[in-house]
Amino acid sequence: MLGRFREKYEEAMLPIGQFLGKLRFSPNIISIFSLFASALSCWFFYSKTLVLGALFIVLTGIIDMFDGAVARATGKTTRFGAVMDHVLDRYAEYLIIMGIVLGNYVDWTWGVFALVGMILASFTRAKAESIGGLKSCTVGIAERQEKLIILIVGSLFSIYYVNALLYAVVLVGILSHFTVIQRLQYTWKQTKGE
Repeated sequence: MLGRFREKYEEAMLPIGQFLGKLRFSPNIISIFSLFASALSCWFFYSKTLVLGALFIVLTGIIDMFDGAVARATGKTTRFGAVMDHVLDRYAEYLIIMGIVLGNYVDWTWGVFALVGMILASFTRAKAESIGGLKSCTVGIAERQEKLIILIVGSLFSIYYVNALLYAVVLVGILSHFTVIQRLQYTWKQTKGE
């Protein structure tokens, strides 16, 4: 849903990308910083520090926007960088969900349910664009940004309502699996089922 605003926020992030580029930050290094932020989120959830866990999910998402901004502003977009960014995003999702599970906020079965959905939504897009030949397959009810926002909100509401983070993880799982179905359906239409 937030994907429709992608061009606007990419344009808004361009000055930040230019600034970080002048400081000689490479997009790949920034991607690695995003992974470190997700590792800290994992640790804070494991340590039962909900607010800091949520804060570092926010930081993970913000830093993840910076790498693309630097790549576009400096002309350092590479195919390897794009692949690495997507791979590190999946590791970041894994770390965040594992932190929530290890902190005993959700049962591991719900953690696996959400994590598999998140990974398969990304995998479906990647295969639709590589094997299926689609230019873009970003369709679906929930992309990465929406899922992270749901986890942030669930974390903060868990301070007042103990099951809020559980419901957030379950919702992320449901939306992720539904996105997989939407992307498969879209790919079927675009490829005429070939």
